[in-house]
Amino acid sequence: MFGMLRNVFDNLFSKPATRLYPKEKRPFFKDTRGSLEIEIEKCIFCGICQRKCPSNAIVVDRNSRTWQLNQYKCVLCNVCVESCPKKCLISKEQFNVPTTYKEFYIKKQEVKDEVQPKAQAAATNS
Repeated sequence: MFGMLRNVFDNLFSKPATRLYPKEKRPFFKDTRGSLEIEIEKCIFCGICQRKCPSNAIVVDRNSRTWQLNQYKCVLCNVCVESCPKKCLISKEQFNVPTTYKEFYIKKQEVKDEVQPKAQAAATNS
């Protein structure tokens, strides 16, 4: 009986064994793989990341200059990040926000028209 009371009092007046989560957030470990991001401006749409992806989660379309990631297929193995020749893929520590519907992460590179400014410059000089 006294052993049990000693245990109860020790637990009442000691610090908690776990982290108080909403107040104390644990920092991420080094090299945590949480989510995949792309810097679309650097991408050359070579498709190496698509070919190296073991779960076929990445679709690269060179013609329309789009890069698409199915986040529900991605296993966060970082093979695409390591194989990208331009290093435009980034593995962030932050995890994706939970959602109630499936969505794809699609990035599209805007094609800059260089013909348009030349035509405008010729029109203003006339």
